[in-house]
Amino acid sequence: MSGKLARSIAVLALCAPHVGAQAQAWPAKPIRIIVPFTPGSGTDIIARTVTERLSPQLRQPIVIENRPGAGGTIGAALVAKSGPDGYTLFVHSSSYTVTPSTYKDLPYDTLRDLTGVVPLALLPNVLVMAPSKGIRSVKELVAAAKAKPGSLNSASVGIGSATHLNAERFRLGAGIETVNIPFKGSPEALTEIVTGRVDFYFCPVNAVLPLLKDGKLVALAVGSTRRSLALPELPTTLEAGVPDSDYNFWVGMFAPAKTPREVVDRLYGETTKALRAADVREKMARLGAEPMDYNPERFNAYLRQEIAANATLVKAAGIKAQ
Repeated sequence: MSGKLARSIAVLALCAPHVGAQAQAWPAKPIRIIVPFTPGSGTDIIARTVTERLSPQLRQPIVIENRPGAGGTIGAALVAKSGPDGYTLFVHSSSYTVTPSTYKDLPYDTLRDLTGVVPLALLPNVLVMAPSKGIRSVKELVAAAKAKPGSLNSASVGIGSATHLNAERFRLGAGIETVNIPFKGSPEALTEIVTGRVDFYFCPVNAVLPLLKDGKLVALAVGSTRRSLALPELPTTLEAGVPDSDYNFWVGMFAPAKTPREVVDRLYGETTKALRAADVREKMARLGAEPMDYNPERFNAYLRQEIAANATLVKAAGIKAQ
């Protein structure tokens, strides 16, 4: 063995324990989680529910920072450009896989600059309307839309958001014409739905449960592939007779792509532990949130599939890239 090769091996041997020590030391300071929607939105509530348990497990404060706007791309760009050290993370919804098709010249690459760590929850969207509308079923809604094409409007939390894509899947499947009205977040959209100024909304289940209980909204169906555990009596839009109308809304955690694998694995393990804690499971159940037990590899494979599927949907719906 040459003297030069021996010295190189010795250097690598010295560096290896240092790399392991860095991973074991994480986290050594507070962690920031960017949520690209307003406080009180479905994504925000899920993020806060999980971090309440995750923070004491990691023995570090976790600060939620809301950066709404531009379909979540403002928050995504901020995280993509941050240091890949595990101290700036991202909690986003399934609309993350839509923006590559709905936004031109993104300041980040969806698959290259960020990596999926773990899905936090599946949150079925619920098709809701104000009781004053007098519509009590999907069949009646479709009939009203067909009677006056283009007269009904739907709320969303932005062009290309999961709530928008769910409404578009429904519109295409039902063969109706409706107008999308985007808002910054679910609280603003729900205000307009309750007053009847906007006709219908595919809203994450956690945000509508209290309004349904108080009779301020009427639920017609859920937009997901299967029925909601929180509203088991409510049919899916598929069961209500609208083909190809299902859209699954989920919330997941991401990190900058070059975050050390040891940190990603620790974060995945601790987050999964938090999700399985009895108090978190109870809170999630009250929110109508359902588990998605994916490890980082499976989650990233799922993200690639979703990006391709949503590109097809965006094209079929005629959604223009911004």
